[in-house]
Amino acid sequence: MNLLRNPELLDKLAAAHALGTLRGGARRRFEALAREQAPVRAAALVWQSRVASMNELQKPAEPAPAVWTRIENLVQAERERQAMSAARPAPRTQGGWLRSLALWRGTTAAGALATVLAVVTAVGLRDNLGAQIGELQARLEATPQVEYVAVLNDDKASASMLVTFDPKSKKLTLQRVGGFQEASDKSLQLWALPPSGGPRSLGVLSQERLLQLAADQADVREVPALAISLEPKGGVPSERGPTGPVLFKGALIQKML
Repeated sequence: MNLLRNPELLDKLAAAHALGTLRGGARRRFEALAREQAPVRAAALVWQSRVASMNELQKPAEPAPAVWTRIENLVQAERERQAMSAARPAPRTQGGWLRSLALWRGTTAAGALATVLAVVTAVGLRDNLGAQIGELQARLEATPQVEYVAVLNDDKASASMLVTFDPKSKKLTLQRVGGFQEASDKSLQLWALPPSGGPRSLGVLSQERLLQLAADQADVREVPALAISLEPKGGVPSERGPTGPVLFKGALIQKML
C-alpha cells in the first residue's frame, strides 16, 4: 500500500508508532518505509515530538501520603541508630569491626531508602504516562482532520477567505481574512466549481468572521475550485447558479500529509 496516497492512514500509523502501540512486523515495516521515504519519516518525527512534549501538559503526580510516611520512618530510624552508635563507646579491640558494621548497616539503610524512592518514582511515572496517553488520544479524537484547503482571492489577488474541510466532522470552516463586508440586504454564497457541469451551492454565509457549513466529502471531492458570489439576502437556489457578481475565487487543494 502506498501511504503517500493515504495521508489519514499514514497519520494514524505514525501516531501508533510514537505511542508504542504499533508492534511486531507492522512496526518494522513502518520503520523501513520511514528510512526510505522522507514524508513517512517526517510524519514519524512529528508524532515523536508531540508525544515527547506531553509532560508539559500534565500536572505532577503526587504519591500517596502513606508512601511519604514510610520514607520518613525509615529516615528517622536511621538517624536514631546513628545517634545511638555515636553515643556508645566501642571497645578498642573491636572498634574496626564495629565501625565496619555501622558502615554496612548505613549502606543497607541507604540502599533500602533508594529502592523505596525508585519504586515511588516508577509508580508515579507509570500512572502519569497512562494519563498522558489517554489525554493525547482524547485530543486526537477532538483535533480537526483538515484534508482540503482553499484561499479565495478578490479581483486584485488579495486573500479574502480561508476555507478548510474536515471529513471527520463533515464541516467546511470559512474564515474572513480580508476587509470586505456585505450590506445588510445581501448575502455571500459559497459555490463549488466542478470540472464539468454548472456551479453547485455549498451554503449561504452569515456575517460572522468565522463560521462553519455542513458538507459531505462528495461535495468537495475532485472539485478544482471554489467561488463566492454576492446574492440577495438568504442566497439563491443551487440550480440557478450565481446571479450576482463573483467576488472571491480560488483553487481547492487536497492535502497529502
